[in-house]
Amino acid sequence: MADVRHRTVRIDGLDVFYREAGDPSAPTLVLLHGFPTSSVVYQGLMAELGGEFHLVAPDYPGFGLSSAPPADEWEYTFDHLADVVEKLLDTLGLTRYALHVHDYGAPVGFRLATRHPERVTGIVTQNGNAYDEGLTPFWEPIRAYWADPSKENGDALRGLLTREATHWQYTHGVADPALVDPAYELHDQALLDRPGNQEIQLALFLDYGANPPLYPSWQEYLRTWQPPLLAVWGRGDEIFGPDGALAFARDLKDAHIQLLDTGHFPFVTRTRQSAALIRDFLRRLSD
Repeated sequence: MADVRHRTVRIDGLDVFYREAGDPSAPTLVLLHGFPTSSVVYQGLMAELGGEFHLVAPDYPGFGLSSAPPADEWEYTFDHLADVVEKLLDTLGLTRYALHVHDYGAPVGFRLATRHPERVTGIVTQNGNAYDEGLTPFWEPIRAYWADPSKENGDALRGLLTREATHWQYTHGVADPALVDPAYELHDQALLDRPGNQEIQLALFLDYGANPPLYPSWQEYLRTWQPPLLAVWGRGDEIFGPDGALAFARDLKDAHIQLLDTGHFPFVTRTRQSAALIRDFLRRLSD
């Protein structure tokens, strides 16, 4: 088990926080978090993997311990989040790495991969979607906001930013909710409840509509570059359904897919099982 270092660097006038573990000379895995959390959610996985691999887990602007400028002063788009992460990796001198993507981490990570396909040694996706098949009925009210970004449609989504919704994200589809450390929910909710943060999250809900039209280009990247891919997915996820995991096999010859009996955060509720699969996958990349 490696010590985790907690650092902040300045990127384009913002403080960007990241967690780092392991020997920088070892193979690197960049862990890209989803909504509504931050790199804090990767603590268990980093503890399991940091003794063998170099791990870097950033917080996006608006999340975790990174700067969160108001939504009317900074453009909260997935393009912009990817720009910040790309500049962070450049600052750290990382030019070869595998990606771990979860939830929002997928649109950030696939942007990085399509910009610099030669840098990506492999992809681990844990409920990080790149196919229409993965989008469940959960997305219908958000789709309505994409079609008509009115105040009424935006306000209808504020329920997704409540403690009840955060609890649901962590526990739905999980046979034993006691496996979920409530400290994650409390941490995430405290940051969601910061003044102005709801507007940040609504901006990203709206911009998420830019991602499904990019799926064909991400899938073309997969077909062309054939990166090794491991999908370790919670089959009980009602946000990104398991069909999204199975779809990767359509475009990749080397897609390893495991559906676990859990929900949206498989690396939280099945930490050791996820880590064992990821460890074996990363070792194969080094062979």
